[in-house]
Amino acid sequence: MEWRVRAIRGATTVAENSVEAIREAVNELLDELEARNQLDPTEIVSATFSVTRDLDAIFPASIARDRSRWGTVPLLDVQQMHVVGSLERCIRFLIHINTSRDVEIHHPYLRHAKALRPDLVISSH
Repeated sequence: MEWRVRAIRGATTVAENSVEAIREAVNELLDELEARNQLDPTEIVSATFSVTRDLDAIFPASIARDRSRWGTVPLLDVQQMHVVGSLERCIRFLIHINTSRDVEIHHPYLRHAKALRPDLVISSH
């Protein structure tokens, strides 16, 4: 069995800069990440969350840390570089996993963040 590190990207948006809106969006994004990739949080090497400069009500990593089996995952929050005209109220992640499974990785892009990577959006039938 060969182990290797793989990376998963994903993003979502929120309607407003509030704890409730950010918590709902981050949990929705991580639920999608875990379900689509059959991800066991113990496989996660590290996770970095970035937010646009208009989001500062709560750290996305603190939301992830409260999830089942995410308590020991190394987590980091950063502010996304601001580019004029870029998507507002956006939360992104880059997660590295160590896995022996050779499966297709699904990168969840939800809500208005679907526009960032339409090539990776999975239709929900």
